[in-house]
Amino acid sequence: MTWRAAALLAAGALTLPAWSAPFVGVAVMAGAVLLLVTVDLALAAPLRALVAERAGERAVRLGGTATVTLHLRNSSGRPLRARVRDAWVPSAGARPEVPPTRMVHVAPGEVRALPSHLTPTRRGDRAAVALTVRSFGPLGLAFRQRTGRPATPPWVLRVLPRFDSRRHLPEKLSRLRIIAGTQVGRGRGPGTEFDALREYVPGDDARSIDWRASARRSEVLVRTWRPERDRRLVCVLDTGRTSAVRLGDEPRLDASIDATLLLAALAARAGDRVDVLAADAVTRASVGGAERPAQWGRLAHALAPLQPTLVETDFRMIAGELLRRHRPRSLVVLLTALEPGALGEGLLPVLPRLAARHRVLVAAAQDPVLAALTVAPPRRPQDAYAAAAAWRTLAERDRLAATLTRHNVLVLDTPAPHLAPALADTYLHLKSTAQL
Repeated sequence: MTWRAAALLAAGALTLPAWSAPFVGVAVMAGAVLLLVTVDLALAAPLRALVAERAGERAVRLGGTATVTLHLRNSSGRPLRARVRDAWVPSAGARPEVPPTRMVHVAPGEVRALPSHLTPTRRGDRAAVALTVRSFGPLGLAFRQRTGRPATPPWVLRVLPRFDSRRHLPEKLSRLRIIAGTQVGRGRGPGTEFDALREYVPGDDARSIDWRASARRSEVLVRTWRPERDRRLVCVLDTGRTSAVRLGDEPRLDASIDATLLLAALAARAGDRVDVLAADAVTRASVGGAERPAQWGRLAHALAPLQPTLVETDFRMIAGELLRRHRPRSLVVLLTALEPGALGEGLLPVLPRLAARHRVLVAAAQDPVLAALTVAPPRRPQDAYAAAAAWRTLAERDRLAATLTRHNVLVLDTPAPHLAPALADTYLHLKSTAQL
């Protein structure tokens, strides 16, 4: 029953002084209200005849807005007067156009569209939780309510990574074209892979003259070069406990995903093969063959549901997977944290075997809190202790980086906002100097 039934009963109670027998008056009024409630409930549209369907977007980038529409079909012969609550998980940021407090009217045989605008606040899959429909009678005294029925198909909205580093992609592609020789610019290199022969023009480097070909053709020919192509890159994302550390407003894993997407997009344009592996104690995601630009969307969908796991990363398992899956020499980019406990005990024992076959690059996002503690002058005794702890942590990171360098491993340690462009610059440098 609704508040209207209680108000009707309260209004009848005001007439009790006029009754000779108050108890008889109470019984009569209660019976009349109960009869009206029963009739109103019987005239309410049955929920079993209501069919619900969803339509709309299946994916949206973090920070964007998607629209998912709920269609209610009234298959009964009675008009539907209802309040509808379409519940989503809180992080989906759902904003229905018709709030649950407003009455929805659907005539017999008609379909009513109820759009909801979703602005997610977290990356991953965001699902619709439950659909609640409350059908009122024409008098508004009683209602029928069911949650989960009418039956509706489940709907999951995949929230893709924000990919803020895409603003760096045009500049990186311009540098790539300069390396490839398709765009003239300062610092253009000769490349390392033979491309073709062409006629000598004034200004060409005399060292590039092919004397044997020139003798056969009776004209001076020079060799042209291009950067190495069809090289292999393997991006390994650490999804263990160190990836859960928040760097600013997002966990370290989000910075690693952003850097991976930029590197994959750049390498795909350069003609290199890109494979991505996400793992901690077990493999969480594995994407192969992302070297074509059309496959970038598949990579973004595969990385979107990844979440940090509070377990220790098994680098022995990761090294075994890399050695088993990738036999040709590749550039292995390990996106993790420069933490002596995790890398020192897990990665260093298997690093010599991994570095003997592949070129290894460890890319880590710095915690801005450590840098802030070392810069700000201490004002209280506890600030001095915090600064000392920060200096000790940074010194341990430096010792670990030096140890990795002695094993012929490249180390990239940079703040989280600069990790993606710095990793792309390192890749372009390795490509231009034939070190892939």
